Amino acid sequence: MRKKEAKEPLCEDIAGKDCGLKRVIDTVGGKWKIMILCVIDKNEVVRYGELNRSIHGITNTMLANSLKELESDGLVERKQYDEMPVRVEYNLTKKAKTLIPILLKLKKWGEDNL
Repeated sequence: MRKKEAKEPLCEDIAGKDCGLKRVIDTVGGKWKIMILCVIDKNEVVRYGELNRSIHGITNTMLANSLKELESDGLVERKQYDEMPVRVEYNLTKKAKTLIPILLKLKKWGEDNL
């Protein structure tokens, strides 16, 4: 009889502060954050108005709050130009770019299974 190999759990401390999966869900979970990352990834550099037009159904408040959270989590970089009117552009950080292949795998799984 063969000894069963230990399976790596998704989380050692289910939903605890040290659970990497929970931290990911807290960071990119919700209705809009992944959509925002998709639009920025597709266009590389995006202005606020373009994001607002590209994500159907998002409110200005949700877009602004989600962008602030993504920026504070180190996934989106905000660059403001000293012009009138003020121009602000958003792009993905190196950290966020490492997330894109994982999101592509989730997309593929969804296409195959849902």
